[in-house]
Amino acid sequence: MSETRATATDGSPVFPPGRYGRRRSGRRRRALPTILLALVIAGSVLVSVRLYHQYGQTDYQAQIVGWNTPSDAQLTIRFTVRVPAGRAASCTLRARDFDGNTLGQRDVVVRPAGDATTIEAEETVSTTARAVVGDVLGCAPAL
Repeated sequence: MSETRATATDGSPVFPPGRYGRRRSGRRRRALPTILLALVIAGSVLVSVRLYHQYGQTDYQAQIVGWNTPSDAQLTIRFTVRVPAGRAASCTLRARDFDGNTLGQRDVVVRPAGDATTIEAEETVSTTARAVVGDVLGCAPAL
């Protein structure tokens, strides 16, 4: 038994009407996905800008000058902090071992002399073992 197929003039098969459901046209609707993508991108930009203003660049910027280990239970960190004129800063210091594990952490308040905009500080962090590196995790206005 030979099977014959009906074909349209462009060579595509012709199916019996109503048997296989509604046929889609070759064009897709692209407006809805495009609009949704634009809304997601705009929302992401707005959230990013708000978070940057809230947590991003601050007037309190710390920089490590150096550190030394006076004993197996302490690490002394030397650092500078740029602050608005005459304002104190609260900084979080951290001591770590060679593998990067935190051995100690401390919050300190440093104050400038007069209306200075740079504070040079040296603070000691107690540790649970011998530390090899010190960090200033960040500084903020002192309360």
